[in-house]
Amino acid sequence: MKTLTLTIIGALFIIFVGTSMHFFYEASGYNYFVGSFSPVNESVWEHLKMAFFPSILWILIELTQLRKTINNYFVSKALGTYTMVFLIPLIYYIYNAFMEDNIIIDIGSFFAAVIIGQIASYLLFNRTKKSTVQQYIAVIAIVLLALMFIVFTFYPPHLTVFQDPNTGQYGI
Repeated sequence: MKTLTLTIIGALFIIFVGTSMHFFYEASGYNYFVGSFSPVNESVWEHLKMAFFPSILWILIELTQLRKTINNYFVSKALGTYTMVFLIPLIYYIYNAFMEDNIIIDIGSFFAAVIIGQIASYLLFNRTKKSTVQQYIAVIAIVLLALMFIVFTFYPPHLTVFQDPNTGQYGI
């Protein structure tokens, strides 16, 4: 019951903090440090930060409660976080193939991705035996994605996913 409660609280936390993050960079006076972990433009890639970084913060908060009760905590959380980051652009590009950009669908897809990611983590808790190697690989996967978000904020590849559809610019 404790893990289910924390999963629900985590989804609400990620949604609230992630939604708030949309405005952090501008509110900070365009501070580069803040831009490292919050969206700096309207590109799909930058908006993934709104799910990823609050998820990382929630992982650290939740870890204090669950570290001794979950066999594969980091594997579960890594897969849940990657699920969120995968679903947001998937939904965005599928619906944009059939209709124009829609803020309601964008927000709904963010909420849905967070909820599905949290459910995925929850369902994976204690599904497998504890493996230290898998835990390390999961942590490395999370750290690598965090580094990609930071590096691509300043040096984004010139691909559509990194391009601000309003300005045509990339990154900061």
